[in-house]
Amino acid sequence: MKKILSILICFFILNSSFRINTTIDTNAKIKSVFIYNFTKYIEWPQAYKEGNFIIGFIGESSLYSELLKMAETKKVGNQTLDVIRFQNSTTISKCHVIYVCKDKSDELSTVLKKVKSNSTLVITEENGLADKGSGINFIIKENKQKFELNKGNVEKYKLKVSSNLESLAFTVK
Repeated sequence: MKKILSILICFFILNSSFRINTTIDTNAKIKSVFIYNFTKYIEWPQAYKEGNFIIGFIGESSLYSELLKMAETKKVGNQTLDVIRFQNSTTISKCHVIYVCKDKSDELSTVLKKVKSNSTLVITEENGLADKGSGINFIIKENKQKFELNKGNVEKYKLKVSSNLESLAFTVK
């Protein structure tokens, strides 16, 4: 009996020490759903409705892996969803959406220069960036994930914003 108990104890100790950390970043999951739903409420010009729908990503965040998972099963209209990570703001190429992580917020002005001739939705996650050129900025209000919408910044890239999206935004500028 003692031998069986010893084996069971060893099994549980070994099992728990080899367990892979499977923590889930709920906030990243929520943001990925938000981003996907933004594509339903923003209209891109006709030239952007062909080929893959590209979400560019700059920075370090678990949101990137959530977007990759989503791209495996979702489409935007008839377009295949593709997620591309850019090393820095100078390597950005044409995309429908560019997501600028908090750790790259200081590169927003370079990002805006890179996408100024494209129809690109710029999404950020740092307070105050909706006033500095971002179209959509994620914020936390009352312990909930929300977003600000700067309609002027979105429309200057020849994108049309649905009034439904405006009604969902925490702040509309």
